[in-house]
Amino acid sequence: MATTANGTRASFGEYVLRTPAVGPTIALVVAVVVFSLSTSTFLELDNLSLVVEQSLVVGTMALGQTLIILTAGIDLANAANTVLATLLMAKLVVGGAPAWLALIVGVAAATLIGALTGVLVINIKLPPFIVTLGLLTILTAVSRIYTGESVPVNDGLLSWLGTRRYLFGGIEVTYGMTVALVMFLVVWYALTKTAWGKHVYAVGNEPEAARLSGINVQRTVIGVYVIAGLIYGIAAWQALGRVPNADPNAYQTANLDSITAVVIGGTSLFGGRGSVLGTLVGALIVTVLRSGLTQAGIDDLYQNVATGILVIAAVALDRFTRGRQR
Repeated sequence: MATTANGTRASFGEYVLRTPAVGPTIALVVAVVVFSLSTSTFLELDNLSLVVEQSLVVGTMALGQTLIILTAGIDLANAANTVLATLLMAKLVVGGAPAWLALIVGVAAATLIGALTGVLVINIKLPPFIVTLGLLTILTAVSRIYTGESVPVNDGLLSWLGTRRYLFGGIEVTYGMTVALVMFLVVWYALTKTAWGKHVYAVGNEPEAARLSGINVQRTVIGVYVIAGLIYGIAAWQALGRVPNADPNAYQTANLDSITAVVIGGTSLFGGRGSVLGTLVGALIVTVLRSGLTQAGIDDLYQNVATGILVIAAVALDRFTRGRQR
């Protein structure tokens, strides 16, 4: 038996259904155990560090995506936004601008694109899917017009988040991992411990009821898109730390990967339910699944099939859970 948020007793199965992050965490543990038993290299420290590093950029994008999905929105342009920010940073430095200025410009541009998205969604009342689909096309084209080829990054500041250190003499970590952890903790605190976080969940659950209760729905939604844009800008910095090369063709499926991480992590596509902890676990699940299947010799196409099945199962479980709660 477990205790629910309202103090009542519930079976373990009901507790799992009502607590979004529990199910994904169990799935992550099961996946780690299975791949540890089926491969000889999965539990090696170098491999585990690589798994975390591989989930870094998409996991950060998924953090911003979580905020948007919590308000019943979606962002198909987050990866294109991130890629454009990397190109802005790299091109400015190549052109002679100080690295700190290039970094600020790139992050600011991603934030402004987030703000524009929020304004189009909330003020003009366009569906988030349509707005971000259009922006995906626009930003992808702008990136390729801006530079048709990759731009190497040699500046220490722009690649600084890729700096490696060793914990306890053997666990490899990067500054980018530390920054990601801090961001997840800050967003977790904001969503769970502040009035703003309560407003985000309320707007996602029922915007009209939130408005009638005195919540400024427009400001809340636009604020979410602005913060998400800021997070995408930091993801661009992380991307340059991981691979010091700005490529207009990079992260072509990262928008879908970020949605996958959010959904598998237990956040409802219908808004108002989910957590950043679940998103973190979801991003790790996707990376663990791909890494483990690769080491087991499974073809990439079958890995995509497995990931797709997970997404469908996660959404079906969300629908089932919402039906049980009514």
